[in-house]
Amino acid sequence: MKDNVSELLNASQQAPGGGEGGRPSWLASTLAFILIFTIVVDILGNLLVIMSVYRNKKLRNAGNIFVVSLAVADLVVAIYPYPLVLTSILNNGWNLGYLHCQISAFLMGLSVIGSVFNITGIAMNRYCYICHSLKYDKIYSNKNSLCYVLLIWMLTLIAVMPNLQTGTLQYDPRIYSCTFTQSVSSAYTIAVVVFHFIVPMFIVIFCYLRIWILVLQVRRRVKPDNKPKLKPQDFRNFVTMFVVFVLFAICWAPLNFIGLIVASDPATMVPRIPEWLFVASYYLAYFNSCLNAIIYGLLNQNFRKEYKKIIVSLCTAKMFFVDSSNDEADKIKLLCSVPFVSAMMISNLLKTLEVWYTKDRMPDEPQRLPIKSSSGFAS
Repeated sequence: MKDNVSELLNASQQAPGGGEGGRPSWLASTLAFILIFTIVVDILGNLLVIMSVYRNKKLRNAGNIFVVSLAVADLVVAIYPYPLVLTSILNNGWNLGYLHCQISAFLMGLSVIGSVFNITGIAMNRYCYICHSLKYDKIYSNKNSLCYVLLIWMLTLIAVMPNLQTGTLQYDPRIYSCTFTQSVSSAYTIAVVVFHFIVPMFIVIFCYLRIWILVLQVRRRVKPDNKPKLKPQDFRNFVTMFVVFVLFAICWAPLNFIGLIVASDPATMVPRIPEWLFVASYYLAYFNSCLNAIIYGLLNQNFRKEYKKIIVSLCTAKMFFVDSSNDEADKIKLLCSVPFVSAMMISNLLKTLEVWYTKDRMPDEPQRLPIKSSSGFAS
């Protein structure tokens, strides 16, 4: 075992090309930029998602428990594995040791499979909510939804554990990452792709196809009947999660299909896979972890409003661990505007001047009323 570990570490010290012109000089810089952008947007965006659900009662529902769980899965890679990959890029090789390599690869697998299972859980939740609305409250109570999320993470952990025994978690110098190595075991690679990607994607496709069929039926209906009606808000929420699924499938499908090709005949197929295609497929998959929070902000009005309020609360040094679901729409627009911040600063300045003036005023001078800012709050 120690000999295998030593061989792995020795092999992992050398980056592809080894400074001999095997790779263009700009590639490492490009990959580093992509990774830095992904890490920053991933952490900030998914923290916004979690805080939005925590703060807003309208977002605090059974369906969004899976959204928070998906955000946690995306955060896992941004906090530990991606920074180590970035270090490997900057050092032109892995010099962090075998233990960090195994932990990084394990957490990356945990995040990926956790994301797949959470997206599957979200699709099943939307399917029950729209197509079986009468049974939804019983199936997806808050307690049951928490149990489903715990089950998802238990299954994720069980799915990742065999990697520690099969020796498939290794450093790949082409992508500067410790990750799942597709060429170690053909049977295991095929099993991973089938059960951790293809089967869940078919379940998701089935759920969303049924929803789309119902949507078309509702829109073409002329006379009212006893069939379920689809609210505009429900449809927008469905579209948001559908886009999350589509982008996930687009980002991860190339890497999984390459895995199937490699598993068919590793000795023959590995040299035939262009390195640029392999690297591009990996970093496209990495990039997916920062997209979900952006999608929620673009397509979901409640998330978008909450994002703005959290950002403004931070910028104006206000406490934001409060419920804000009942705020008025005009206040939201005002708080999110640059003029409001300027007005607050001017108001504070006026307040300071007023205190200074009050201390030095004549005894018989009438008491001044507090000055109010343009937002309607006493300054």
